[in-house]
Amino acid sequence: MDLQLIGKNVLITGGSKGIGKAIAKVFVEEGANVTITARHLDYLKQAKTDLGGQISIYQADLTISAERENLIHTFMEKNGTMDVLINNAGGSNGGKVTETEMDLFYQAMELNYFSAVHLSKLAIEHMKKQRSGSIINITSIYGRESGGKVTYNNAKSALISFTKSLADEVISDGIRVNSIAPGSILHETGNWLRRMKENPEGINEFIKKEIPAGRFGTPEEIANVAAFLASDKASWIVGASINVDGGQSKMNF
Repeated sequence: MDLQLIGKNVLITGGSKGIGKAIAKVFVEEGANVTITARHLDYLKQAKTDLGGQISIYQADLTISAERENLIHTFMEKNGTMDVLINNAGGSNGGKVTETEMDLFYQAMELNYFSAVHLSKLAIEHMKKQRSGSIINITSIYGRESGGKVTYNNAKSALISFTKSLADEVISDGIRVNSIAPGSILHETGNWLRRMKENPEGINEFIKKEIPAGRFGTPEEIANVAAFLASDKASWIVGASINVDGGQSKMNF
């Protein structure tokens, strides 16, 4: 299927590894102009090398408002338009509610939620002028059911809700907003790989019990959905949160 993404200007946060890097690869293969951003320059440089030098990189700490503003300003100066924004930056911290300091709740919301809200607002200012655009928020199946760390779940739940609210607000301006809720994804820098090395028997039992497909998902399986959602082939998908999880979610919708 030709997704007609050739020449589209795409910004991917958290794009130097894992799911973000896989998303960047798919968009490069589709002929898009891709910029990725992350905190660590070494990872960014490695990602650029791995993708054949066909991306632009920008180092930024997206928990800082000024750096988010500088990112969008720099991107627009270079590209002129923003066709696709992928809010993928995120991470988990803390543990049980009663054992987690309030600072960690604030940090989790800043990284996983407020960064996406702010970047979306900044991107929309430009997308409205061109009467088109796609914003995709990477959330989690644990944003709408129990599981995982509470700080992360809270932030992803808020992001799913934000996705629907923003989508309904800006579709009349030609801008589509959706989210992807991955299940457990295995990649080279993720927690699942570390846990598998530490306790292979326990992880195999987790897979058998929790994932009907019988395996972890791959970053590429998330990336393929992101590329489709960003394309005009998904023109009637607005405000959706799509599970990509091998059946792992317990929800009926």
